[in-house]
Amino acid sequence: MGIAAIERWENYVKALWSDWRPFDVQWAFYSGLFAHEKEAQTQPAVWIPKPEQIASSNLGQFMRERGFDEYGELHRWSAEKRAEFWSQVISRLGIIFSRMPEKILDLSGGVKDPHWLPGAELNITDSCFNAPADKYAIVWAQEGDPSIHTLTYAQLEERVNRVANGLKENGFRPGDAVALYMPMTPECIAAYLGIVRFGGRVISVADSFSSDELAKRLEIGSAKGIIASEGYFRSGKAMDLYGKVIAAGAPRAVVIPEPRLEERHPLRDGDLLWEGLLSSKTGFDSFQAGPEHITNILFSSGTTGAPKAIPWTQLTPIKCGMDGHFHQDIHPQDRVCWPTNIGWMMGPWLIYASLLNRAGLALYVGVPTGKGFSDFVRDSGVTVLGVIPSLVRAWKTADTPPAHEWDHVRVLSSTGEASNREDYLWLMSRTAYRAPVIEYMGGTEIGGGYLTGTVVQPAAPATFTTPAMGMDVLVLDENSQPVNEPEMGEAFLVPPSIGLSQVLLNRDHEDVYYSHCPKGPHQEVLRCHGDQVQRLPGGFFRALGRADDTMNLGGIKVSSMELERVINAHPAVFESAAIAYQPGGEGAEKLVVYAILGEGGDLEELRRDLGRTIAQHLNPLFKIFDLVVVDSIPRTASNKLMRRKLRWDYAQSKAEGKGR
Repeated sequence: MGIAAIERWENYVKALWSDWRPFDVQWAFYSGLFAHEKEAQTQPAVWIPKPEQIASSNLGQFMRERGFDEYGELHRWSAEKRAEFWSQVISRLGIIFSRMPEKILDLSGGVKDPHWLPGAELNITDSCFNAPADKYAIVWAQEGDPSIHTLTYAQLEERVNRVANGLKENGFRPGDAVALYMPMTPECIAAYLGIVRFGGRVISVADSFSSDELAKRLEIGSAKGIIASEGYFRSGKAMDLYGKVIAAGAPRAVVIPEPRLEERHPLRDGDLLWEGLLSSKTGFDSFQAGPEHITNILFSSGTTGAPKAIPWTQLTPIKCGMDGHFHQDIHPQDRVCWPTNIGWMMGPWLIYASLLNRAGLALYVGVPTGKGFSDFVRDSGVTVLGVIPSLVRAWKTADTPPAHEWDHVRVLSSTGEASNREDYLWLMSRTAYRAPVIEYMGGTEIGGGYLTGTVVQPAAPATFTTPAMGMDVLVLDENSQPVNEPEMGEAFLVPPSIGLSQVLLNRDHEDVYYSHCPKGPHQEVLRCHGDQVQRLPGGFFRALGRADDTMNLGGIKVSSMELERVINAHPAVFESAAIAYQPGGEGAEKLVVYAILGEGGDLEELRRDLGRTIAQHLNPLFKIFDLVVVDSIPRTASNKLMRRKLRWDYAQSKAEGKGR
C-alpha cells in the first residue's frame, strides 16, 4: 500500500473540511490516486484511526487492560483463550445471573456441542437495564412527523413488565411461543423484551412477509399467540398487517391499533387490543432459566422451500452485545440507529447490542430512503449508524443527506450484502470522512458477525479487516487448502463461540453445518457457513457472495430453489433457474432468472407478472434484474441444476458487453 498516496489522501480530506468539493470530484481524485493499488488488489485505507481514537475505544481500553500493544495480538489471544475471553466479555457487559456459572466453558461434548456457563441461571433482559433509570433508552420518530419522542430506561422497563404480566394474566405460560409481526417501534421493543422476560419464545416475522409466509413461520414455531400492528405507513402508503394475520389463520392476536388506516378489520373473537394486554402491574420477577433456554426463533432460507428455524438462546444476546461493544464500538453515550426489522436478526441484534452496552436505540418508523430519515439521524443525535448497501445506493442516487449533515456520526457499519467502493466512499463523505465503515458479515445462526472491522484498524471501502473477536475463520480453496493473497475461497468457522447455533428446529444441525465440512490444516473441526471470500494483501478480506445456491437480495437470504418453486408455478414457465449476479464483480447481488417457456407471450409483461408473483408469495423486496429465455438449462450427470455455470456464463456475457 503506497504510504505517500495515503498521506496525499489524508491531506485532501483535511482540505475538504474547509473547501468542500462535489462527490464526483472526490471520487475522481480517489480513483486516480489509488489506480495502481486497485490494479494490484491492495486496499487503500481512506480512514486511519488517530492515537486518541484508539485510546478512547472499547478495544483500545481492552488492549491496555490485557497488556497487548497491537490489535492482532489481542484477537489471537481471544481466539486461542476463548473461555478467558468470554469471561471478560461477560464482566464488561455486566451480565446479571441469579445463579453464577460453575465455569465458562465445558467442552466434554466436543467443540460442536459446547456447554457454555454450566450451572448458571439468568434472564438476559435483566442485563438490558443496567443504565441509569432516567437515561434515554429509545428515541424515535415516524414518517411524516419530524417530532422526536423519547423513552427512558425506567419507562421502557415498566412497559416490558406490563407486557410480561399481561401475558401471564391472559393465560400464556413460560415456554409458549408468541410471534411479533410489526415494524421496529417502541411497542415492538417492549413486546420483544416482555416475552423474553416472561419466559416465552419470540417468533420473529418480517412485516413485509405475505400471509402465506407468516402462516408457515407460525406453524414451524408452534405459535400460541401473535402481537401485530394493525398496519403502518411507508412512503404514505397504508400497509395492512392485521388482515394478513386473519388470512394466515393466526392464533390469538394482540393488535396494536393504527387509527390512520381507512379500512380496518373488526377484531376476531378472542383477539384483543394492545392496551388490553398491558397489565396495570409495573413490577415483574423475571423468569430464570439456564443459558440454553430458547428466547427467540428466527428464520433463514436453506436449500429447500421451507425456511430454517434458528433458535436464539440466552447466550446469543451476549454475542450481539460483544460485537456491538468491540466492533461497532458502542458506548453508553451513543445513540444507535440501524434500519431493520424484528423479523431479521439485526432487529434483535440492535436491541441487545444497544441496551447491553447501556446506549440508546434510535428508531425511525417509515421508509428510510428519504429526507425524513436523514433529518431524523441529524436531529436525534445518532452517533452509530448501521446500513445495508441498497440503502446507501438509494441515498446516493437522491443525494440525501447533503454533505456535512451527518458530521456527528462517528461510526458507520454495514451488513446484509456485499458493498462496493464508490457507494461507501460516498457514505463516508457524508461524515466528512470522520467515520469509518465497519463492514460486518455473519448470520442468524451466528448471532452476529464472523468477519468485520474495528475502529482501531485502518478502514478501506468494501473490505473487512479481521475475524470477529473470540472467533477464527479459515478461507479454503476447492482442495480444502488455505488460500493465499489475493486468492478466493469459501469461509469456514472454527468453533466454538458463544452465539453459534447448536440446534435447528426443523433441520439436522449436524448435516447443515458440519457433515460436509473439510478438516482444517491442523485437523481442526470446521463449520460451514457458505460465503465466498477473497483474501487481499495487507490482511483485508472482500465478500464475494454465497458459495452455495443461496443468494442475498436486499439484505435477505433466499434460496434459489425457493424462488424457482414460485416461478415454476407460473403457467408460462416450463422450468427456471434463479441465480445471483454482482455487477462489476462487487456490491449487491441481483436476481437473474433463466427460464424455459412453455408458451409464447410478451417477455416484458411476463417479467412484470413474475415480479408480482414473487412479491406476493415471497417478498416484495425481491426484484428481477434480468429475465433470460433459454431452450435448456445445464444439469450435472446426477440431474442437479448447474447454477454455478449459469452465474459464470452470465457474468462473462456482461463483461464482454453482450446484451440480453
